[in-house]
Amino acid sequence: MNELAGKIALVTGGSRGLGREMVLAFASAGADVVIASRKLEACEAVAREVEALGRRALPVAAHVGLWEDNDRLCDAAYGAFGRVDVLVNNAGMSPLAPSLTETTEALFDKVVDVNFKGPFRLSSLVGTRMMAGAGGTIVNLSSTAAFKPEPHTVPYGGAKAAVNAMTVALAKAFAPKVRVNCIAPGPFLTDVSTVWRENKAYEQSLGLKRFGEPHEIVGAALFLASDASSYVTGQVLRVDGGTW
Repeated sequence: MNELAGKIALVTGGSRGLGREMVLAFASAGADVVIASRKLEACEAVAREVEALGRRALPVAAHVGLWEDNDRLCDAAYGAFGRVDVLVNNAGMSPLAPSLTETTEALFDKVVDVNFKGPFRLSSLVGTRMMAGAGGTIVNLSSTAAFKPEPHTVPYGGAKAAVNAMTVALAKAFAPKVRVNCIAPGPFLTDVSTVWRENKAYEQSLGLKRFGEPHEIVGAALFLASDASSYVTGQVLRVDGGTW
């Protein structure tokens, strides 16, 4: 696998879950990787895994919900490697509130900051630099919650719907040198899976009658990050096992 040979990839939320799977897949496909998350130690651990695959890695502690952290992350990536060819906005969070009226302003802002504000800022920075250089690809991570919003996850579903809209808008803004696409995962069995993982009725409601394994995000990520999707932009690809 050399779909990303010689490329530089930046993955937010890259120290765990789906992010870690994508980081290791990109490294296996020949990319050097910038690994970002809030905890530097976790990023450093994944960086060692990348280096064991023979690729370079840059661990960076960054909270994508903070505007200035995205600026600093972009500068760190370009300072270390001189360019970014692939940006994956994977970092996200989906905390639940007791009810609609008990959703605090702080919780609402935190969900929107991490899931939408951060990807917007980082994509704007990196996409602009890609346009000034040789181009590149941006892959956003949305959610099936954007298509099937539920009362208990209104801020999250709304933020992810905004990511879908942003994907189309940025694909237009950065065309033709930068392609911008989105993956909308369904329920994956990562270490941050919530109580739904024990919900057998939910599991059986899926088209494939099972939840996703983390490595099953890799095919879509490699497709959208590489030239395999050279004529694809502004699209949202659902990887959800049949969440209808």
